[in-house]
Amino acid sequence: MREVFQQELQEVQERLVEIASLVARSIEKAVQAFNGSDVALAEEVISDDNEIDRAAVELDELAITILARQQPVARDLRIVVSTLRISASLERMGDMSTHIAQLARYRFPDKVIPKSVRPTFADMGRLDVAIANKLVELLRTENLALAEDIRNEDDAIDALHLTVFEKVLGEKWKGETVDTVDATLASRYHERFADHAVSIAKKVQYLATGDWVPESA
Repeated sequence: MREVFQQELQEVQERLVEIASLVARSIEKAVQAFNGSDVALAEEVISDDNEIDRAAVELDELAITILARQQPVARDLRIVVSTLRISASLERMGDMSTHIAQLARYRFPDKVIPKSVRPTFADMGRLDVAIANKLVELLRTENLALAEDIRNEDDAIDALHLTVFEKVLGEKWKGETVDTVDATLASRYHERFADHAVSIAKKVQYLATGDWVPESA
């Protein structure tokens, strides 16, 4: 029974990596669609979100089954419970990718945001993609240096997020109301995507060390 249990825990980890990989591909496509007004790619992201949702539900069902049948304790219990929380965060990251893609679809064939803030969004998108790829490796390896990298890149996205608000609220902003709304929403989606990655990174750090990092840290 113990061997079967360990195999189930291994499957849990593998499924987390698979879902994170789906999310990484999703944000990469969403960023390309957003920055390049690629409606076909945007539709692909929106359609593929169902796969992320389905994989997250199936993983949750596996975790609940393990809890009911194996009644794990100590670190094993933390792994299973953390899996449920990480799965939820990954699902939300997929939603953020979808929201970014939806903006590209709604504004096609026009660009989503004015020229003056496009470089900022290009930087935010690049950082989100980098964070997503590092999250895949973190879940695969528990290399905590990657957790620190994710937190640092999240700080950079937070700073860019603030510059977007400064620009759309500034006297030099010439965008229409719809431009202001789109820029504000898009910036928020990019920022929240990274926030969920940081939340996952903290849970992985806790599993690896037993030390909990407060959400505000």
